[in-house]
Amino acid sequence: MTPFGQRVRELREARGMTLAQMAEGLGVSPAYLSALEHGKRGRPTFTLIQGAIHLLGVIWDEADELVRLADLSHPRVTIDTAGLDPEATLFANRLAREIGLLEGDDLRRLAGMLDEAAARRDPA
Repeated sequence: MTPFGQRVRELREARGMTLAQMAEGLGVSPAYLSALEHGKRGRPTFTLIQGAIHLLGVIWDEADELVRLADLSHPRVTIDTAGLDPEATLFANRLAREIGLLEGDDLRRLAGMLDEAAARRDPA
């Protein structure tokens, strides 16, 4: 499941909407929406994201979150390490091979490290 798919499912269920009802409202098949929720489809289109925002009646903050999650929800990621330190290539390849071994706490720690690196790069 992708972060976008998980959040859409949570919002849909919180509003008592079935997968079939949401799919009809978005003009897509239930199979497509299910595949999107489960990460078996690529990133949703801008039009589908906006349709989901409207159909689910989400407020501004939730809408921004859905747009951000959609951008970060491509289930097949490619990492270009050309021109980077060889350690970056090693890390990217190890991550690709071993990500399935990581547990939630491991993933949160790695995400925290990325947040810290981003903050050092762009102190706002």
